[in-house]
Amino acid sequence: MSKDDGYVFGLIPPIHPIPKENYVCTRLHEKHPFGVFIYGNSPNESTFALVLLELSLVLIITHIIHHLLKPFKQPRVISEILGGLIMGPSCLCRSPKFAAWMFPGQSAFIFRNIGSFAFMYFMFVSGVKMDLLTIKRATKKQWYIGMFGMVVPIIATCGVALLVRNSLEPEMKKASSIWGVSAALAITSFPVLHPIIRELNLLSSDIGRMALATAVIGDLVGMYGVIAFEAAKQGEFRPMAAVGYMISLVLTFITIFGGNRMMMFWIIKRTPEGKPVEQFYIISILAGVLVWGFLSDFLGIALVNGPMWFGLAIPDGPPLGATLVQKCESFVNDILMPFAYINMGLMTDVFAMRDAWATLQPLFLIILTGYLSKFASTLFMTRFFEMPMKDGVTLSLIMSLRGQVEYLLFIHWLDFRMIGIPQFTMFVLFSTLLTSIATPLISLFYNPNRPYMINKRRNIQHTPPNTELNVLVCFLEEESVPSILHLLEVFNPTLHSPFLIYSLHLVELVGRAAPVFIDHSEEHNSDKSDMDEDTGTIHKSFQHIQETRRDVIKVHSFTSVAPKRSMYQDVCELALNKKSNLIILPYNMSNMSTMAGSDMVQNNVKSLNYMVLDHSPCSVAVLVDKGEFRPPANNVRMSVAGIRKHFAMLFLGGADAREALACADRMASNPNVSLTVIRFLAFNGEGENEMEKKLDDGLVTAFWVKYEGNEQVAYREVVVRNGEETVAAIHAMNSESFDLWIVGRKLGINPVLIEGLSSWSESLELGVIGDYVASADLGSSASVLVVQQQVLRDKEVNSGGLQGRISGYFNRLLCF
Repeated sequence: MSKDDGYVFGLIPPIHPIPKENYVCTRLHEKHPFGVFIYGNSPNESTFALVLLELSLVLIITHIIHHLLKPFKQPRVISEILGGLIMGPSCLCRSPKFAAWMFPGQSAFIFRNIGSFAFMYFMFVSGVKMDLLTIKRATKKQWYIGMFGMVVPIIATCGVALLVRNSLEPEMKKASSIWGVSAALAITSFPVLHPIIRELNLLSSDIGRMALATAVIGDLVGMYGVIAFEAAKQGEFRPMAAVGYMISLVLTFITIFGGNRMMMFWIIKRTPEGKPVEQFYIISILAGVLVWGFLSDFLGIALVNGPMWFGLAIPDGPPLGATLVQKCESFVNDILMPFAYINMGLMTDVFAMRDAWATLQPLFLIILTGYLSKFASTLFMTRFFEMPMKDGVTLSLIMSLRGQVEYLLFIHWLDFRMIGIPQFTMFVLFSTLLTSIATPLISLFYNPNRPYMINKRRNIQHTPPNTELNVLVCFLEEESVPSILHLLEVFNPTLHSPFLIYSLHLVELVGRAAPVFIDHSEEHNSDKSDMDEDTGTIHKSFQHIQETRRDVIKVHSFTSVAPKRSMYQDVCELALNKKSNLIILPYNMSNMSTMAGSDMVQNNVKSLNYMVLDHSPCSVAVLVDKGEFRPPANNVRMSVAGIRKHFAMLFLGGADAREALACADRMASNPNVSLTVIRFLAFNGEGENEMEKKLDDGLVTAFWVKYEGNEQVAYREVVVRNGEETVAAIHAMNSESFDLWIVGRKLGINPVLIEGLSSWSESLELGVIGDYVASADLGSSASVLVVQQQVLRDKEVNSGGLQGRISGYFNRLLCF
């Protein structure tokens, strides 16, 4: 090597020499672990310790940002992107000392590789959760919205790009680059859309379902645009490279969707019903992701395409797809993906845009045109199909969301040298800003938790006695069916008051992205493949009761496959559409007799029941079955068994108590039921609401007049001074060995009657009294029916209005 400044440093032939100023010497890191007491070294002296420190720092920053942005309805991906940007030269690494200490030498190379590894598994998991049959089930409206929302932005973006073509960078002037950017701005990717919609709790909503279906259509069509871009780019270097690329692509498709998919069905066939997939198969599939990542990168198909298509070849849902998602989704999202965000943050430099603004202005115009035309074209089609304006704006905003897939594309363009660091930074910032603005606006325009209240009350009390009773029963487990069927028989359906029963089996959405709603009355429904063994058993049980009581009972069965968080939406929506009078929910507890009130809070049905109670368009009854409230084996009807049941109705006043009494009234007409109604009154009328007292008196009087001469019905009154005396009175009644306690939930109860009990109660869905009689503290083996009447529970009827939503939104911010 020459020692003169005018010469260059030579390397071992045949490598060409490089300029002296580009030759950088770096110190090798020690292999031993970081030990401040043993070696006296700092973290940056150990490569592994430094990586752990970098990962820990970005996780801390990300979680702090996510916590701070939570009131602003920002999705998780925004916090993760901002965490990466803060670690990069746009913020902390702007300091040379911090950059040299935290990212010495070529350490960014580590994040580049692990980040690519993370994107590879992220796309694989997204592919596993996607259901390609969504395209087959898509309506014409979804196809038109999806296609029009892609074609118009592509045309508009290409047109603007051609107008400003002379002002673009040389690589961006090429037709392939213009096409690639236009296609990317027009596509809304399913892997980006799904996690944000899930965070906003829109998966089970009509808008969420439409957005997911439209995104799948866009991904399918957009894939051809990406393929055309890749082929054109490779053909620029060598024409035959494009031919080789297309041949490799065809062979890859045949191998994945032919051979690999058949192997997945073979694995499922070898897995016994109800048993987990063998660990060997899971490990082999996860290793296959690495193989397809290598092959797709080696063949020039792009690193993540092979893993994503491999994921698409795996049947979604249980047993295989669900197991794969459960085993690797959290690790990929929480541990691997931060490396990808750090890598992207290191490549993003806000300050680099300052000196390149002259070339960034036309690019800014192209990006703005792409996103605005996407929003406008989607909104136009929603109005063309006469969708409500709020729904149209919401869908247009959802289709404008950007995230991980777009960032991966930007990195890919950087690899192609189609764009530089300033252009890359603009794409990242613009996409991040768009998503951060669109997400809170979606929450403002569309509220999935909107009350399903209706002005006309639909409940038992206000239903004429000689009319059809419309009941919706819901199940999460098979085990609840016998007790619910027995309860329906206890309600005493007759020729004058027949029952129309809607049975809804709720199945948790696992290992797939899109919820499914099945109407079993449609014999040729393509979703019937989703019906598992439990669903079949429940469906047959209700068909049996319809066959045996055909004269008074009609049954329609449904199945909803949805996330637990949004199951209540399907329940309330079905009750609203079918004009139900009553929703019956199970409160299943194993070993209920040994459980105290605190144990009941841990029940996994609690959140579903509470949300249904909070949003139901009709009255709701929650049945706590302690194992005794079910007919003998092989007997559904009590009239056949000839067994008399003794029920107790605790009347503490208020709308819920009146609805509970109306339910008890129907049961009292059953010849095999004896009923005792106990009304609790406050001493000297203390704490009573005059209007509620009049309504209570009127209903109780009518009830007593109706059953005054009936020996099977008894009525008592108990006067108490506080909650302690109320509990003591209930405890004294327990000696009568009731089979079922019937109570109102909470609304309208005189606070004096439950004074001192609120702090003891732990079950929100059962109410204070329902919680007590269901707990082990009472020592009763009787089951409990907690009833809530549908009323406008101090909720704003027009709370879904934009003005009300904005006001509530800022109120939450102020409270935070």
